[in-house]
Amino acid sequence: MGHLNVRFYVARAIEGLVGIAAAMGLPHAFRAGSLATLQLRDQHIRFMREARPRASLHMTAGLLELTLSEARLLQLLVHSESGEIAAAIQTRLAHVTAAEGREFPWPRRVHELSRDLFVSVPPHAAPRSLDLKPSAETASLAAAERMDLIALSSGAVGAADCDAFGRMRPELVIGRISDGIPTLGARLGSRLGPNQEAPARMGGAVLEYRLAYMGWPVAGDRFVIRSGLVGLDDRTTRYVHWMLDPHSGRPWASTLAVAVGLDLDTRKIVPIDAEAQGRLRERITPGLAF
Repeated sequence: MGHLNVRFYVARAIEGLVGIAAAMGLPHAFRAGSLATLQLRDQHIRFMREARPRASLHMTAGLLELTLSEARLLQLLVHSESGEIAAAIQTRLAHVTAAEGREFPWPRRVHELSRDLFVSVPPHAAPRSLDLKPSAETASLAAAERMDLIALSSGAVGAADCDAFGRMRPELVIGRISDGIPTLGARLGSRLGPNQEAPARMGGAVLEYRLAYMGWPVAGDRFVIRSGLVGLDDRTTRYVHWMLDPHSGRPWASTLAVAVGLDLDTRKIVPIDAEAQGRLRERITPGLAF
């Protein structure tokens, strides 16, 4: 597509999280052997300005909320030369035991050191098309079969896919979904109508993403990703993707994405004409929820 893949943004967010943890008084939270760490619960990502290879980027971050054992934080990935925001990422995470992932309260020093870390969300970086409501938590292999969701991809978690605590790295959740998107496009059909002039080079991009992390596979665990179309308008399509454990049927993650067609030469959104909209609406999966 000529731009950095969505997995890049999550990977940079996790890298930045190490710095935030240190500022909060937990400098070893992501080191192997630590007794406590920070575990993601859900994320909202708004992709605001395309970042292409060799772009100069930096990140700023701060806390939005701190409760007994959870926190919500904001990270802004910024184009260093222009000051434009490439992506705004809001993450809810929990303070957990490193071995079992059991949630427990923040130590006093975290509350003390966090007093000066609070920020507010800039209005132009707030969620736009997706809200921050919790996941409906309806994902399961049985539900995917019942709704005949598209089999996007499948695979297994390798040792190199895991963090210091042996759990699948978060950027691989969104990355594995991204890898299967060509399958989704092939199953749903073209976004272009019969009388619509096609760009010389057609691609796609995601404008906004919600991710709910419901379980953490370890090396040797398997996954399947089942997906469906849940809505569209004259420019965007919305998809729900479930990452599931094929053994237990339980979800590893549930995600919701707002996507567009992209002219890879002009870097502009390609509209969906009326004929294509009608055809795609017939493929919407009723009852499918993030």
